[in-house]
Amino acid sequence: MKYFFVFIVFFYSTLYSQPNENIDSTAYYNSLSNSNIQTNNYKEALLYSQKAIRYATKNKNTKDQAKQTFNLGKIYFDLKKYDDAIETLLKSAALFSNFELNSERSATYYYIGLCYMQKENYNRASIYFERARSINDKLRIPDSAELFSLQKGLIYKSKNKLDLALSVFKIIIAKPDRPALLNTKAEATYQIGEIEASRNRNNLALNYLNKALELNSKTENLEQKSNILLAISDVYEKTLDKNNAYSYLKQHLNLKEHIAILNNERLGIDDYDKFKESEKLKEIAQINYENKEQEKANKFSKLISIFAIALISILSLLSLSLYKNNIIRNQSNLLLKEKNKELEIAKNKAEKASNARSEFLSTVSHELRTPLNAINGIAHLLLEEKPKKSQMNYLLSLKFSGDYLTKFINEILEINRIDSNKVEIEYITFNLKQLLENIQNSLKELASVNNNTFELEIDAGIPDYLIGDPTKLSQIMLNLINNALKFTKNGSVNVITKLAAITDEKAALYFEVKDTGIGIPEDKLKTIFDSFSQGSIEVNRKYGGTGLGLTIVKKLIKILGGHIKLKSVVGKGSSFSFELKFKISAQQESQIEKKPKIDYDSKLVNKKILLVEDNKINQMITKKMLDNKGIICEIIDNGEEAIDLLKRNKFDLVLMDVHLPGINGTIATETIRTFDSTTPIIALTAISLHENREMLLSFGMNEVITKPFVPEEFYSIIAEYI
Repeated sequence: MKYFFVFIVFFYSTLYSQPNENIDSTAYYNSLSNSNIQTNNYKEALLYSQKAIRYATKNKNTKDQAKQTFNLGKIYFDLKKYDDAIETLLKSAALFSNFELNSERSATYYYIGLCYMQKENYNRASIYFERARSINDKLRIPDSAELFSLQKGLIYKSKNKLDLALSVFKIIIAKPDRPALLNTKAEATYQIGEIEASRNRNNLALNYLNKALELNSKTENLEQKSNILLAISDVYEKTLDKNNAYSYLKQHLNLKEHIAILNNERLGIDDYDKFKESEKLKEIAQINYENKEQEKANKFSKLISIFAIALISILSLLSLSLYKNNIIRNQSNLLLKEKNKELEIAKNKAEKASNARSEFLSTVSHELRTPLNAINGIAHLLLEEKPKKSQMNYLLSLKFSGDYLTKFINEILEINRIDSNKVEIEYITFNLKQLLENIQNSLKELASVNNNTFELEIDAGIPDYLIGDPTKLSQIMLNLINNALKFTKNGSVNVITKLAAITDEKAALYFEVKDTGIGIPEDKLKTIFDSFSQGSIEVNRKYGGTGLGLTIVKKLIKILGGHIKLKSVVGKGSSFSFELKFKISAQQESQIEKKPKIDYDSKLVNKKILLVEDNKINQMITKKMLDNKGIICEIIDNGEEAIDLLKRNKFDLVLMDVHLPGINGTIATETIRTFDSTTPIIALTAISLHENREMLLSFGMNEVITKPFVPEEFYSIIAEYI
């Protein structure tokens, strides 16, 4: 990124407009360097910049030396050689410190800050931006405050302080459009669009990104334009608008290729290495030249001459030794860089393999849900039609297998979602005691199957209401208690919850699930939390299960800020424990909304529902389930016809499949909401890794039902919104 101060422009216009005094002068070499920069010939620009510095040094003109050193540092910055740029610019700043505060010194600090931004060292960048800003304030240089504000906002964003970053960027874009501010306003507008996109506010994000593209068209910042095009493509990808996503991505890639060609034309790696080597050789030559001059000046004394010759010899040997050491160090550095590149490539390959695995498992899980919905639905319908006793066992086995496969697919998707960092923590008020008692009641039947006692021990000192994520906590406890009950027979399972520590605002709670079951062998304790691990093949065959529950438990506890511990002895039982912190809620029980149980049987009769579903089997099953409750159901198999039908007819509710031929369910819903904002629309989806409830609701849907759906939940959700 390139951001230019007004005072930098003034500085360069003054510097480069000086008349050529003679062929061998600082101004002459500087003008040649500048003209080569304009023609993208950085090889010659570096050479003439070096000559300008040497000429200023030779004539002991410190101010010219400082300016030309700054010019060289800026060339390094343009070539993305940030370490060399920092080293050179620090020399320039040290030389400028010999004079009163001026805009050139401020510009030097600003470019050092930009170098550290590119190296992602934001603390160092902040220090140098503050130094530059302080000088600007004292000199009262106009049109520079917004540029510093932009950098401040970028640093906030890099530290994930998105609200602070937004407030800074919005102040910048509110400024009037002036030529000096166009590039800054374009960048600030683009950054707002990126933040809004990260929060799934896709329409708002597109507005800002398109505005940024409009502002960018008035500048010559190609890299900024490339970034904006890629961001717009990403937003369209999230909204499932593949055509626009592809179009903007293609523009981004073409521009990226053009920028790469320009960068390659600037200076090759060999040219740069040769320049750096010649720079070192010239420094050594300068030292030798000065030594010879000193030797001539001291010839009047033989004794002094002898000492001078000895000193020159020693210095020459040291210089040669240092030169060889520098060559060896440079070769070592090149070797290290090559190894780092190899490690980076290996890392990228590993990440791509991991992403490919997640995408594959997510796709397989997603595609299995549709036929699985048919299996579960048909099993449910057949069981409702009073089958023969001879058929009952087959149907119950079919239902059990469908439920087992559903659980297995859900656990695979959950692990993929966690590994892809798509899990967000909720912070809502809940009653911990009520949550644990509900879990106990739901598992009483499982406890009785193996003749186990199942008890809760809840510390009375735990606050009634806490703020946290009850869904993830329930998932953790259900998995641990399910395992304990499954692997224990004629024994006991105890769930212990204690208050470990408490402050005015937070409570640290200790959770433990103990059982007297079969236990875990010592050599399996380290691998028991791995995916598909159940201790041994014999355990898996005897007790069944997916071997994914403990993997999910460990990952969820880590997300919530805890660490799970395990103690186990074969034949005596196991103990899983962990600690989590929750905020204490001042909310009373009466203030927490309690949804009454809905009597859906009487509420659904004679209601008119539109089912938008392209799969014939799912059409048949869903319609039959609705018919069983006295619901009038009309079926459409695509989004376009659904939109037309809803314009002409009124329905009590719409069941909208997300993946449809033509326009998908999300776009269809978004279109319907332009003329009908009241009819409830419930999404039907075999939800995948890239879908989530919040994303679907953002298109105007009221609720989401996941395939394969549980009949009772299916009816309850419909009754709630009809």
